[in-house]
Amino acid sequence: MGPYRYKVISIEGEYATIQRTDDGKGDTLFIALALLPPGTDLGTELLWENFEYTIL
Repeated sequence: MGPYRYKVISIEGEYATIQRTDDGKGDTLFIALALLPPGTDLGTELLWENFEYTIL
């Protein structure tokens, strides 16, 4: 599955809201920070591929 590109748009406690940037729709997801790579912060661009997030 994928790859899909996302950008972290907010962080609330142990959760982040990420927005898809590669499809023009801008769908958002609310996801636990534990599932994102270490170093993820506001504005971080992510790539989701094969059920894994990596920082771009």
